[in-house]
Amino acid sequence: MRTAYSVETVRAAERELMARLPDGALMQRAAAGLAAACADLLGRVYGRRVVLLVGSGDNGGDALYAGARLARRGAGVTAVLLAPERAHPAGLAALRRAGGRAVRVDGRAVDGDGRAAGSGGPAAETQGAERLIERADLLLDGIVGIGGKGGLRPDAARLAEVAERSRAAVVAVDLPSGVDADTGEVRGAAVRADLTVTFGTHKPGLLIDPAREYAGSVRLVDIGLALPEEAELEALQHADVRRLLPVPTGESDKYRRGVVGIAAGSARYPGAAVLAVYGALRGGAGAVRYVGPAGDAVIARFPETLVSDRGPKHAGRVQAWVVGPGAGDDASAVGEVLASDVPVLIDADGLRLADRDAVRARTAPTLMTPHAGEAAALLGVPREEVEGARLASARELAGRYDATVLLKGSTTLVADAGGGAVRVNPTGTAWLATAGSGDVLSGLAGSLLASGLSAPDAGSVGAYLHGLAGRFAADGAPVGAHDVAEAVPAAWRDVTDA
Repeated sequence: MRTAYSVETVRAAERELMARLPDGALMQRAAAGLAAACADLLGRVYGRRVVLLVGSGDNGGDALYAGARLARRGAGVTAVLLAPERAHPAGLAALRRAGGRAVRVDGRAVDGDGRAAGSGGPAAETQGAERLIERADLLLDGIVGIGGKGGLRPDAARLAEVAERSRAAVVAVDLPSGVDADTGEVRGAAVRADLTVTFGTHKPGLLIDPAREYAGSVRLVDIGLALPEEAELEALQHADVRRLLPVPTGESDKYRRGVVGIAAGSARYPGAAVLAVYGALRGGAGAVRYVGPAGDAVIARFPETLVSDRGPKHAGRVQAWVVGPGAGDDASAVGEVLASDVPVLIDADGLRLADRDAVRARTAPTLMTPHAGEAAALLGVPREEVEGARLASARELAGRYDATVLLKGSTTLVADAGGGAVRVNPTGTAWLATAGSGDVLSGLAGSLLASGLSAPDAGSVGAYLHGLAGRFAADGAPVGAHDVAEAVPAAWRDVTDA
């Protein structure tokens, strides 16, 4: 399992480790890993032009020490100091000893005290920071560390803009400057990296959009931090999903494997019912009961489905319900399902029709699966606020409804009302943004609920398989929701055969 920890936790672990190490040893570990990652990206170090964007914090020190290592291997290294008087003195000295040089943003050379050392001559005057970036092969972003809040200041923002237009490969030190390490929020200008080299552990902002989109590929460098067992964020991997997947035994029958009920669809949206059933049939439960007005469409497509038109209370025993996809304005089925004593997944129209007090009063698990627009409506905020603060929004919604929340989108998050680590889904593809895809996910996760998984596990595993199936089905091309459901068995086998 991949884990991410808050800034406070990381800093506490760093302080504890630094107390046992010689002065500067931890920074040297980070710089060594950073320089190795840069060398791998460059392929050939000798003769390459490397520019360091250096702020006043420890990230700037990491960049300077890494730049010194690259300079010793023959790279031409120039550090652009955004706050020359506060640059890391030992790192700056190491860079100079290795043959690197330091300049201010305007291109003037900097002396050993961080002051401008004259004009630097005609060449320096015509070669400010922007020109250096434009000519660089690699740009190392050490402007702001993990404690940075808000967007970049104007000078740094201008350099970040030039870097994005340049041909240089951009490497961020620990995380891209301008993004929030704890939340993944981006509240202004930020560096867009091709590679982020992070130290000790992942930070939540590297795994959650919108910040994740700024990080590029992420490489973790182990620097020996001792971190607590419970993380801020978790991302399941194949091995974790494999341990959670339901597997029938010789004693299993369709009822012991779990029966999932699907209360979905309407005269206007019969396809939602079909797709939710399709997902459920691929999710591991032993049988699927369908209740609603789209029974004929469901039976025509999936004759193995148990169909009833008498309402959820009279449909027969189930181990979990899925309610809401394509339900229109029929609140009666939602009310009946919420009154049941089995786990319930609420999606789509069900989220709009569900009474919050009824959800909070439930004693069995509840899993809500909104996209950003639905979450915004439930929270009473603009959609942009949810998209910009996904982690906070998922936690807030879980607390308000005393339920597990699977917030769908570019980063799918699963937050539990009881607190603990939020799970972030690492699979998926942008091609999953297609009509009916969420209905398939609802059926799939509901089936996992019926087979005995907890709400956080059913949501996490369902999102993982759904995302993987989306990748397999799309393979770089447009995909329909039915294609995603069809690919779930391949995703399941990929996980179990790994």
